[in-house]
Amino acid sequence: MKLPRDIRGNELAALLGQYGYRITRQTGSHIRVTSSQKGTEHHITIPAHKQVNIGTLSAILTDVARYLEMDRQELTKALFGR
Repeated sequence: MKLPRDIRGNELAALLGQYGYRITRQTGSHIRVTSSQKGTEHHITIPAHKQVNIGTLSAILTDVARYLEMDRQELTKALFGR
């Protein structure tokens, strides 16, 4: 499944909310989201840019999928439904 090329940082942060991530702070052009769903805190920093670079998006999704113990393709399909 192809990753979207037009996702904004704040949109990605909102989409991750369905997996228990919440915005904990924003410093400059970066958003910090945190999840405590698995008993330990997991932090992700998302650039609040007009478009998140494809490599950055891929790395974020890989990290989130690893934390949630799910396949990255499943996570991508659930988040973007494409």
